[in-house]
Amino acid sequence: MLLHVIARGKIARSPEAELVARYEKRIAWPLRLTELPETGGRIPDPQTPLRTVLLDEKGRDLSSEALASQLEQWRDGGIRECRFVIGAADGHSEDERQAADMLLSFGKATWPHLLVRAMLLEQLFRATSILAGHPYHRAG
Repeated sequence: MLLHVIARGKIARSPEAELVARYEKRIAWPLRLTELPETGGRIPDPQTPLRTVLLDEKGRDLSSEALASQLEQWRDGGIRECRFVIGAADGHSEDERQAADMLLSFGKATWPHLLVRAMLLEQLFRATSILAGHPYHRAG
């Protein structure tokens, strides 16, 4: 299953970009990163069937193991692409929230969108590592 991270705004050269690149290299699953301008831009056509996950303050706060389990269910259920969408500064519209398959949150705090990219890539690395059977120090 393709993990596709779609983010508004340019990350450019920054400490966050270095973290994103570090985790991008470590994720064993197919991965695609798409940057869009703050407004507009074209999202690439999806591989179908797909799931869309919006990173959103109103979303579910999942443990790493729960995220891994959800990815496993989708992958084993024949989903070909899972899109993780990080919005611009104002977040997502209500229509976008309603259309999403899942809203995912990294807690109640507000996070800068560049840091959210790094945090998401780290969680995707951790989830795919758990599914690959690597020992997880918090398991059990």
